[in-house]
Amino acid sequence: MVSHKQIWNAIDSLAARNGHSASGLARLAGLDPTAFNRSKRIAPSGKLRWPSTESIAKILAVTGASLESFSHLAANRSPKASRRTIPLIGFAQAGNDGFFDDTGFPVGAGWEDIPAPEVGDEHAYALEISGESMAPAYRAGTIIIVSPTADIRRTDRVVVKTVAGEVMAKELVRKTAKKIELKSLNPDYPNRVLETQEIAFIARIVWASQ
Repeated sequence: MVSHKQIWNAIDSLAARNGHSASGLARLAGLDPTAFNRSKRIAPSGKLRWPSTESIAKILAVTGASLESFSHLAANRSPKASRRTIPLIGFAQAGNDGFFDDTGFPVGAGWEDIPAPEVGDEHAYALEISGESMAPAYRAGTIIIVSPTADIRRTDRVVVKTVAGEVMAKELVRKTAKKIELKSLNPDYPNRVLETQEIAFIARIVWASQ
């Protein structure tokens, strides 16, 4: 018999395997984005809540996964289920205080752990894109992995957080002692030039879901 925990773990693993958070997978399948939230899995009364067969069918359809592979995830037999996990939050949350320390490392509560490929940085974290300024490379729902310890070079794609709390993904055009120039891949969005004192941190994007 498959347990409540195994079913939800299978959904989380399927989402991560396809480069999404649970909410990102729900959106991809045309479901309410909160359908798979952890807060929805147990009722306030303590009663266990199960995903509907319709919702499972929809996520299998959009990911191309079979019912057999889903059952393997539920049984924790997927080789990818044992990958390391890293913290994930959305771009909107990333702009709030309490999620990063002064050096741009992830801290505090409120992060969701997801399985992720090894990127060689124990401090790496994931962000879920919410805008279209970096389309077609990154679209809303794309998961990117950010390495706060990686060296940054010209043309690297980076995440920048400003002192004012704005978080953006851009391509680095130039970085000097006084300012950085950033490029939006989507021509409908402007490029940005920021003074050094405006920047809380800048970190390199080392992986993105496809």
